[in-house]
Amino acid sequence: MSTTSTQDRPGPIKARPVPHPGRWVALAVIAVVAAMMLSSFLTNPRWNFPFALQVMNYKPVLNGLLKGTIIGTVGSMVIGIAIGVIVGVMRLSTNPVLRGVSFLYTWFFRGIPRLVLMGILGSGLGFLYPKFDIGPLPFSQQLAHALGLHGDLTIFTLNVNQFSSTIIMGIVGLGLSEGAYMAEIARAGILSVDPGQNEAAQALGMAPGKTMRRIVLPQAMRVIVPPTGNETIAMVKDTSLLSALPLITELYFQTNAVGTRTLQIMPTYVAATAWYLIICSVLMVGQSYLEKYFGRGFGAPSKKAQQKLTKIGADH
Repeated sequence: MSTTSTQDRPGPIKARPVPHPGRWVALAVIAVVAAMMLSSFLTNPRWNFPFALQVMNYKPVLNGLLKGTIIGTVGSMVIGIAIGVIVGVMRLSTNPVLRGVSFLYTWFFRGIPRLVLMGILGSGLGFLYPKFDIGPLPFSQQLAHALGLHGDLTIFTLNVNQFSSTIIMGIVGLGLSEGAYMAEIARAGILSVDPGQNEAAQALGMAPGKTMRRIVLPQAMRVIVPPTGNETIAMVKDTSLLSALPLITELYFQTNAVGTRTLQIMPTYVAATAWYLIICSVLMVGQSYLEKYFGRGFGAPSKKAQQKLTKIGADH
């Protein structure tokens, strides 16, 4: 019986893969285009890559890279993430006042282009409010006049025009704009967490604030990290808008100034592009590690984890 069944079984199937000639045609076209572009880069002397390398190492350019691009990106993202988490939680609040304020904030700053916002903060704010009187209460000076007091309740006066063209104003402006986008990212991450997690924490007697910090936000990071990494990379490029303040300690401003002075426009653009690509590449690598860290326990296990599980099963 077993012999008959063995003989009736078909032999191994020799399947031929389905041909895909379109793939080879596309590969050939891509290879030809890449070779043409590479030949253009290497044979066209107007690119002037040696001069671009010199521009990358100029002290004003490196100073703009550090102060305007790197410090500007870090400071703006710190402010944006802090505001975004707070406003995102406010958007999910049951209090209609908090929801309304958070909605107005996101509506306003998401609707204004950052270039326009930088222009307003750099020129318009100092024109409208040259000085801010800081006191124990808002509008302290006006309150003192209304009460008929001879003294002044102002603690100190802030001269807006003194720092309207500094990196501080740029960081504040970009951070306020970024906070509106991070609020939506944080809200989406919080909504991605199973409501049962919040209910279980409440059943254990945890306060709402502690539940948000210890239970909800750590799980929401799996959803929050990828778009936050994209926003950070976008912020690196948006620091070029700081020239609208105007801020001279900025990478693009300095490379553009070198190009205007030497009439070597394209090499200076190449220098700025190279620095932006280097910084963004480093951030992409960091984002990849963060995604793997906060994505532990979700989806299929990695190959290393599968090997450990297989070894444990074999030992037992």
